[in-house]
Amino acid sequence: MKRRVVVTGLGAITPVGNDVATTWQGLLGGVSGGALITKFDASDFKVKFACEVKGFDVSRYMDRKEAKRADLYTQYAMGAAVQAMEDAGLAQGGFVPEDCGVIIGSGIGGLATMEEQHTAYMTGGNRRISPFFVPMYIADIAAGVVSMRFGAKGPNFATISACSTSAHAIGEAFRTIAYGDADVMLAGGSEASVLPMAIGGFGNMTALSERNDSPSTASRPFDGTRDGFVLGEGAGVVVLEELEHALRRGARIYGEVVGYGATGDAYHLTGQPEAHEGLQRAMRKALRDGGINPTEVDYVNAHGTSTPLNDPNEIKAIKAVFGDHARALSVSSTKSATGHMLGAAGGVEFIACALAMRDGMIPPTINYSTPDPECDLDVTPNVPKARAVNVAISNSSGFGGHNVSIALRRWQA
Repeated sequence: MKRRVVVTGLGAITPVGNDVATTWQGLLGGVSGGALITKFDASDFKVKFACEVKGFDVSRYMDRKEAKRADLYTQYAMGAAVQAMEDAGLAQGGFVPEDCGVIIGSGIGGLATMEEQHTAYMTGGNRRISPFFVPMYIADIAAGVVSMRFGAKGPNFATISACSTSAHAIGEAFRTIAYGDADVMLAGGSEASVLPMAIGGFGNMTALSERNDSPSTASRPFDGTRDGFVLGEGAGVVVLEELEHALRRGARIYGEVVGYGATGDAYHLTGQPEAHEGLQRAMRKALRDGGINPTEVDYVNAHGTSTPLNDPNEIKAIKAVFGDHARALSVSSTKSATGHMLGAAGGVEFIACALAMRDGMIPPTINYSTPDPECDLDVTPNVPKARAVNVAISNSSGFGGHNVSIALRRWQA
């Protein structure tokens, strides 16, 4: 029999806030993280804007020496992890080290380190390559560094599945606890890729919005005038805990993770099959895993990238899975505010589901002005909606055909 798994801690570094409370206030308040790029000179790039994290103070989470040897993606991950453990009341212990694990992934890893070290090599030769290059660059190091911070000696690894990365991390952490391999898990993802190579690469493949004249309104999921996603960055990490372990210590419980579905499209490097059949199967698996009738679901936090192909395909997938009940769902894409945080997206969006459940408020899809007849569900346009949320679904998809759906249920004793 599977053990029950609950959410007891949340941590977030996002383009609309450097903690969970500020991020949530920003999402409900319709704040956009989009602005012209400040991290490098983008004047020669086709796309000149992104959703950057603003005013992040790493000294709150790492000492100077440690931070200097950590790529920004690891710094973001540590920030979100520390927040989550503090929120859960576990930052100073309260768990058996061997029964606490970490699964924190990144879609790209230390891209800034790669760019810097490649420049050092090209200008100064191989002796200019830092001895810290490899451990700063590789995508598993955030999980390792976080485990060392908290003495977590349980399962420890990174997921890498593009924009499904942190959703996979949360799903695998859920199963790790459910099947008895840990009592506590930190899980999520981090990304710091507002950099020339990422902006140039995504831009040249025409995946990004080109609304350089209006960065704050460029991310517009489900809108009829959407023209691509807006690159974001940051981290989202949660603490998952075995129910009895949480109850024994009187933990606050945000909700119960009850279902996890993961599938592959086996279709195209970057595209999706019609009506996103792979995402349909992921949602059905999550519902089946959680013993959830589709009519019980109140809210779907959509992958909702603001790209011409993804948004109508996801709406078709939701209709296929939920049938007539799709019309009664609240759907929204918080990427409208945060941009697409790549490997961190699913973690932040799972947090949005937990907070929607806590507060009875659906975060809106902002920048919505022109209806698209193919995206004709209730996408919660522009303003939040008061609604009791008993079951929420968080969807994620990624280049390579990766799909994840996670089901969260209101916890009841």
